Amino acid sequence: QVQLVESGGDSVQAGGSLRLSCVVSRYTYTSDCMAWFRLAPGQEREGVAAIYTGGTTTYYSDSVVGRFSIFRDYAENTLWLQMNSLKPEDTAMYYCALARWQSCGDEWDEQTKFDFWGQGTQVTVSA
Repeated sequence: QVQLVESGGDSVQAGGSLRLSCVVSRYTYTSDCMAWFRLAPGQEREGVAAIYTGGTTTYYSDSVVGRFSIFRDYAENTLWLQMNSLKPEDTAMYYCALARWQSCGDEWDEQTKFDFWGQGTQVTVSA
């Protein structure tokens, strides 16, 4: 089956930057919705950002807009999340997800939309 493997999570001080990657194997995306979600202790899993690989449309949660950027690398079949100006509230386990052959649309952050998930990578931001 399709596999998604995240990496790049680390511990960083507030104001720092990290870049997360999600390598997709056994599948080459064409026109799909791919997204990053995060799960913090005591919180529900929330959508962070999404991208429609069949175009250029991107989506961001209000809490990260202007600080995070989502983009993909077609040659290496990799999804990226660039995180700048990190805050302690960004501390969470970050997951990438794939919704094959679907546009993201207004429900880009709906978990049930995605049929494949990575194992997660931990991001910890200290004050």
